[in-house]
Amino acid sequence: MSNHDLQSMSVGIEEIYAFTGRPCGWIEVICGSMFSGKTEELIRRLRRAQIAKQKVEIFKPAIDVRYSSKHIVSHSKQRIPSRTVEKAGDILKFAGEAQVFGIDEAQFFDISLVEVAKILAVSGRRVIIAGLDKDYRGVPFEPIPQLLAEAEYITKAHAICMKCGNPANYTQRLSASHERVLLGAKDIYEARCRGCFEAPEL
Repeated sequence: MSNHDLQSMSVGIEEIYAFTGRPCGWIEVICGSMFSGKTEELIRRLRRAQIAKQKVEIFKPAIDVRYSSKHIVSHSKQRIPSRTVEKAGDILKFAGEAQVFGIDEAQFFDISLVEVAKILAVSGRRVIIAGLDKDYRGVPFEPIPQLLAEAEYITKAHAICMKCGNPANYTQRLSASHERVLLGAKDIYEARCRGCFEAPEL
């Protein structure tokens, strides 16, 4: 079967591997507002990979110490052991023989995370990344937009608007701080829908 035949068919990554016999890595991105279940979904996928006896490496940025420095932890307190790294490039140092990579809070890494994910995927690894796609202003939060452009699979998660109960796609900051990165949870953030979101005055 030629490459043209493959491209003309609606097939997934696993099917391409079956056709070509070559390892084929890919990138999955789970994005959305705060409290939308991104980390829960990341943990679910990683646990399934572990159940399948795949070699898994899990990473989080060193800046995120809200719940644990040694685990990825969701707002609902689900957790899974992880490795803390200062910068995206450090992930490659611990790649080893891992088949699946989990990366949480991607918005706290710089744009180099995109190249790291591409390197891993090209080498035949599965890369699962979770992060905020918009900041507290409702502005795209790098490097998620660039990762979305590279990803084979994308999951858009939604929270529940704390004002009206509709699906929420925005993160409302409740404090007056104008720092783009401000660690916190329900103490200073809540999920809002498009209609209830109030963009801050800068």
